[in-house]
Amino acid sequence: MQFRDLGAQYAALKDEIDAGIAQVLDSSRFIFGPQVAMLEQALADYVGVRHCVSCANGTDALQLALMAWGVGPGDAVFTADFTFFASAGCASILGATPVLVDIDPRTFNICPDALEAAIRRVEKEGKLRPKVIIPVDLFGLPADYPRIRQIAQKHGLRILEDGAQGFGGQIGEKKACSFGDMATTSFFPAKPLGCYGDGGAIFTDDDATDELLRALRAQGRSPEDKYDNRLIGMNSRLDTLQAAILLPKLRAFARYEVDWANKVAGWYTQRLSGLVEVPYVPEGYRSSWAQYTIQLRDRAQRDGLQAALKTQGIPTMVYYPRGLHQQTAYAGMALSDADFPHTARAAGRVLSLPMHPYLKEEEVEQVANAVASYLKA
Repeated sequence: MQFRDLGAQYAALKDEIDAGIAQVLDSSRFIFGPQVAMLEQALADYVGVRHCVSCANGTDALQLALMAWGVGPGDAVFTADFTFFASAGCASILGATPVLVDIDPRTFNICPDALEAAIRRVEKEGKLRPKVIIPVDLFGLPADYPRIRQIAQKHGLRILEDGAQGFGGQIGEKKACSFGDMATTSFFPAKPLGCYGDGGAIFTDDDATDELLRALRAQGRSPEDKYDNRLIGMNSRLDTLQAAILLPKLRAFARYEVDWANKVAGWYTQRLSGLVEVPYVPEGYRSSWAQYTIQLRDRAQRDGLQAALKTQGIPTMVYYPRGLHQQTAYAGMALSDADFPHTARAAGRVLSLPMHPYLKEEEVEQVANAVASYLKA
């Protein structure tokens, strides 16, 4: 059993993927070939925004977006404490200060009440300029953007949606990566929409921002003269080969993969409810199920279950074993678990089970039975 079965997906899409790769090899247009622009348009159409700018990876996408807004020293960037390091590191590398915020214990996403308290605290201290909120759509579920938007407008902040795990999720009819003033995603292979290497993208409705991002991803060069660098940018391009791979994957993703992932999640929930704490999806929301993450009673039970499943050939992962406030890089902030009780508790209880659109019901049954047997024993 695979945690995320990329082989099964490739088998289903092999002819289209192989044809796309062959076309790039035949053309030898490996950098900014036509497939890149085709993918950007297809992604923008899927999300429902005017522009999509591809880049080398999801971390670069976050950094490029902050660069486009001029974020730097003295600026405060608010993000969830329970997430991958890049959600905060993108601010740190530009000299800005990440302000970590505890999560909603049901959704694992940034807690709006804790967010507003953090903003008010920074405003009162007066040492930093509150600038940007980076909500994270963790495990496939969009954050609480209706509340976050109210808070951002009240305090004059911009929203940069980190949709690396949330791509394909929805609130009502509106799709992930359309909720922020800008949004980003990652095409890391294990993401809901993944390529065969690294890749990322930024989404915006603003024409000027689109033009600026295209310059920044190419060393800040002028659109008229590639040897006239008018800005300090970075080298962050999505390879044409990866774009060619993502085009058929995006078609499958939109046609059936998100639906199938939700069906798989339903099988899990039906079998595991009452045994463990299953994922919570608020009314009107839809997850793209980057992960199916259960919570156990405590760390000992979680670690014991993970070890027991491993002996049966069932792979699992812990996302995440620590919050950002527990990272060595941020030790100088002198933050404690008491400041982030929900993050600290989740880090000791979460366990992600095999999850992908090609998982069979009998495989879900196998996992659920193994979980039940361990807990009953």
